[in-house]
Parts: sequence; C-alpha cells; structure tokens
Amino acid sequence: MLRTLATASSVWGPRVAGKVRTMASYQLLVAPPEALLKPLSVPNRLLLGPGPSNLTPRVLAASGLQIIGHMHKEMFQVMDEIKQGIQYVFQTKNPLTLAISGSGHCALEAALINLLEPGDSFLVGANGIWGQRAVDIGERIGAHVHPMIKDPGYHYTLQEVEEGLAQHKPVLLFLTHGESSSGVLQPLDGYGELCHRYNCLLLVDSVASLGGSPIYMDQQGIDVLYSGAQKVLNAPPGTSPISFSDKARNKIYSRKTKPFSFSLDIKYLANLWGCDDKPRIYHHTTPIIGLYSLREALALMVEQGLENSWRRHREVVAYLHGRLHELGLQLFVKDAALRLPTVTTVAAPAGYDWRDIVNYVMDHFDIEITGGLGPSMGKVLRIGLMGCNATRENVDRVTEALREALQRCPKNKL
Repeated sequence: MLRTLATASSVWGPRVAGKVRTMASYQLLVAPPEALLKPLSVPNRLLLGPGPSNLTPRVLAASGLQIIGHMHKEMFQVMDEIKQGIQYVFQTKNPLTLAISGSGHCALEAALINLLEPGDSFLVGANGIWGQRAVDIGERIGAHVHPMIKDPGYHYTLQEVEEGLAQHKPVLLFLTHGESSSGVLQPLDGYGELCHRYNCLLLVDSVASLGGSPIYMDQQGIDVLYSGAQKVLNAPPGTSPISFSDKARNKIYSRKTKPFSFSLDIKYLANLWGCDDKPRIYHHTTPIIGLYSLREALALMVEQGLENSWRRHREVVAYLHGRLHELGLQLFVKDAALRLPTVTTVAAPAGYDWRDIVNYVMDHFDIEITGGLGPSMGKVLRIGLMGCNATRENVDRVTEALREALQRCPKNKL
C-alpha cells in the first residue's frame, strides 16, 4: 500500500503534491494567549449576595470526579437519584420530574415554551425582575401576555389574582415564590386551587426560595415548579430542577404546535430522564459533572431534612435582621411575614451611593453583597444567606463589614 502511494506521488509530480500540502499548511494568525500560559487564579470569597452561593466540600469533591458517558447505565442511576431528590425537595410525586441542563432562566423558558402556544392568554405576577423576564419570554412565544404590575416589595393577594383570572381567562399564571430582586416571599396557599377553578395552570419560580422556605408542590396545587442548583442547594449553576403535574403534562402532550425549542422540548427531555417508561434515546449531552454535584447537593438536603433547613434559615435571618437594626438600617419589605428568608433586602442608606458600600465590602473583606436588580435597582442592598452560608458567624462577618463601610464610605450630607 505504501509503495502504491509513493508511485502515485511520483506520477502526480511535485506541483500537484505541493498543492495538496499547501491546502493544509495555513499559518496561524492567532498566537497562544499569554494569560492561558499562567495558572488559573480565583479569589477566595464569601458569597453573600443573591446567588450563586459557596459550594460545600462534598459538592466540590463531586465536581472533581472523573467523567463517564452521558448514556451509561451508571449515569442513568445518578439521574434517577436526582429525580428522587427533586421530588423530595419539591414535595411532589410527579413522574415528570427532571433537571434542565441550564440555569434557572432555562427552566423558566422550558416551562413557558412547552406550556404556551401562540395566542394563549398568559397572566404574570410582575412584582420584580423574574416576572418581567416571564413577560418577555411569553411575548417572544406569541402569547397574549397580561402582566399584573406591582412595585417591588409587594405581593399578590388571592383577590387580585382572581380578578386577573376572571378578566383575562389565562391558560397559565406565573408567580415568583422568592422574588430575590425585592426580597418578597409570595404566599402560595390557595392559589393553585383558585387557578384550577378557572381552568388555569399555576407556574411557580422557587429559584431563590427552595430549601429556605416551605413549599409543597402537590398539596399547594402547583402545576409547574422550577428552581436552580446554585442557591440554597450550594451546587454550581447550570442545572435546574423542574417538575410538571399531570394537568401540565397533558397540556404539553396535547399541543397543536411544536415547541419553538428543540433543546428544551419536554417530551424529549422526559424520555432522556426516564419519565415516560420508554427506552432512553439520546437528545443532548448532559452536564455530567454538574449532575454529580446536583446529586450530592440533594443528598445533603435529604440528610439534613427539609424542615431543619427551613428552621435554620428562619432563625439565622432573624439574627441578621436584629444586627441590621443595630446598625440603623431599615428592611425594604415592611411586612415581616412577606420577607424572603434567603435574600434580605435592605433599604439603600440615605446619602450613600450603594455602589460604594458594595465595593467596600468586597474590596476590604472579600464578601459579596449586591445592589438591586431590575425594578429594585438603586433602592436596596441585597444580602443572601443560603444553604451552608446561612450561619450566625457569616451574619457577624457581613454586618461588621457593613458597619465599617458605613463609617468609611463618602456620605452626602445634603
């Protein structure tokens, strides 16, 4: 064979052979980046913003495990265990339960893309950034979107929701359980039952609240619930638990049109996650290392117990509120019953630029807190106490940092 190739080369001659060589001999136009020839350097910070939160040692260890194939039986076992963990933290028996490959935004988009068709009526509780995002996605789908707009810091009553249901006759209502941009905890008891009386499904965002505040998907009549891995679960961002009730599943499987996204088509994802009792077929390569981490994060929550986690977040945030009061700072959400235990919003101190305070705490203490987001921008500081970060020690650290920041940052006396 080699003799034949050599003979052919002599027959073709140097001109043709040279042409073949030239086709594969482009010069490199981009030099190796100098930055990538140096070791990776990442600061050690305490993340007390609205997320992500710091990882636990067990989750960190899981992220260092060797990868296996995404269609291996051992990977399917990991995915099955994740499903069981999600069913526990959501308190649901829904068979259609899985983790989206993507952040909480992807889970929101997956829910809306699969539940809404062009022309559907969609009612949205827009009392913060996440309601605004739901409005945006709904409009892109072509739904008739009806936002119930409220200033940040307020929630929706059953009466207000019923008025919207009666007026707009939506197929879907969106509410944010833990509105992290404003620090509001939306009550959920009775809202699912109310929606079902109007033949409407209830979609709830629990990204910032899951594990930190009680939520009972089945008992509260929630049809679609989603969350994120990077908050109370203390896992890396990039995987998002989601679950669908039988009512929601029936709507998805009886669509007249295909969902706009192939990647987020729940029918395909249900099969990949073993939710349809059919042989699993390749759809996409799942984030294997991220799923290892999510599995361990859910295992830690199971070992701790949901009720213990809820109680610890409630007790630690009460301690934070007391320390903030000692500093003369005011909580943004006036009604104590409506304060989100995982993300506390503090009214921006008068006379200060909130950016100065946030930057001082970061630069001098390596602690992250943040300002507002969307409608709450410029109005609040946000302090997150989520999962392993929800400790009295961390409260003491961040409040001492705030005390110094208030003393050192410039203040407008006018």
